[in-house]
Amino acid sequence: MAHNTGFRAWYYFRMGWSTYFAFIFAAINTLTITYYLTIEKIPSLKEVFPNFFYYVGITSLIGIPILVLVGYAHYKRTRAFKSEVDILLESNPYVSRVLTNSEMLLRLNLELNKFIIKLAKNEEITKNEADELFKLQEQFSKLIDERTFTSKHDLDFLRKTRGLDK
Repeated sequence: MAHNTGFRAWYYFRMGWSTYFAFIFAAINTLTITYYLTIEKIPSLKEVFPNFFYYVGITSLIGIPILVLVGYAHYKRTRAFKSEVDILLESNPYVSRVLTNSEMLLRLNLELNKFIIKLAKNEEITKNEADELFKLQEQFSKLIDERTFTSKHDLDFLRKTRGLDK
């Protein structure tokens, strides 16, 4: 796999900037602007927040728990995160390839385990059972032969096996 140092550095820069640096700057900027342009100009609010440090402290005590709850809701209680994952799966062929490979390995291992258990019990494998395994092998071989990172075969396979045909 070829590594392009310039683009990798650009990616790391953007992640560092957007995840950490911009977040901290945005928080400081928002607190500063809201205090000095709003709170300081309204006497009744100035009584509640006598100085900038009280404002930061009180806002943090209230804001941080609210933001944690919003983040929790994003991941656990709304469909927003599921939509993000769906988009990642649709747009990143490496993710769909890994999931497809995992699904195939899991299904194949389960089928092979059935055979191993039957053989361990000295039971015969029926022609239908063998045919099912051959059919699964053919299905996987066909997918492996036809798929590319630019095709949607992996995504189609995942949707079909999970009953998500759209």
